[in-house]
Amino acid sequence: MFKRINWHLILRSVCWLFSFVGIVILMGFINLRKQDQVCKDVKILIPGADNFVEKDEIDVILKESQGTLVGRKLTEINLEEIEQNIKDNPYIGFAKVYADMDGLVHVEIRQRRPVLRIINLNDQDFYVDEDGLKIPVSPNFTANVLAANGKILEYFSGKVDTLITKLAKDLYVTAMFVKKDSLWDAQIEQMFVNEKNDIELIPRVGNQRIVLGTADSLEIKMNNLLAFYKQAMPKVGWDTYKTINIKYTNQIICEKNKTDSLGRSQKTIEQVDTALNGHTTDINKIPGKINSNNKLNKSI
Repeated sequence: MFKRINWHLILRSVCWLFSFVGIVILMGFINLRKQDQVCKDVKILIPGADNFVEKDEIDVILKESQGTLVGRKLTEINLEEIEQNIKDNPYIGFAKVYADMDGLVHVEIRQRRPVLRIINLNDQDFYVDEDGLKIPVSPNFTANVLAANGKILEYFSGKVDTLITKLAKDLYVTAMFVKKDSLWDAQIEQMFVNEKNDIELIPRVGNQRIVLGTADSLEIKMNNLLAFYKQAMPKVGWDTYKTINIKYTNQIICEKNKTDSLGRSQKTIEQVDTALNGHTTDINKIPGKINSNNKLNKSI
């Protein structure tokens, strides 16, 4: 009869029962202690180099939400309400507020990280963060990010919001690509949208406009440009071309100014097959016209 009893199962069940009872007793002890625990201090953590939000501003939010915290019982402090009030700040992407057994209230914050600053056609000025959300500019801090202006119709309501137009989304995708590449981050200083709705990249080195078009096949276009930089620019010089058109994935079209024997300026367009096609061809010269360069004031 005793041989049929599963003693191993019984022993395991008893262990689980004692563990459960122990957890219940421990939680009860913690709750009793928490009821008597008072807030001894508030620790605010804001990592990162961007300073849209300072600790003093968080202190103001805490006081406006719950008053003075230090010296009050933890059970009297609504941590959830504090957390939500902090999240309402447009420059804060993440917030967590909790209290420990030592009576410390912890406030952990992650600020939104802008990657692009847009000045639209109506002179509205706003940032786009790394999550593709529109956020307002700050009167206290200016982020060192890529700027874009020109024929941009994206509207900003003043509140955190998603991007609506494809053009704005293309600007965001391009800005993220540039930011993640150390070479392009150092070379591209701003973007401009021309009358044809083409995105133009304005480089730090050279006076040419780089016509990107859209963000479609962006990596291929930028690889083509890099190959062109390495192969052609050292031979002709950085100021030879006024326009470098990379909007097509199988070729680069360059427009440059030439001076004739009388000192008059002549404009030519050169069509160059990219090295990514596995071959190079002679340059074909085609007469063409050029539009003026539109550079954004660096003071923004």
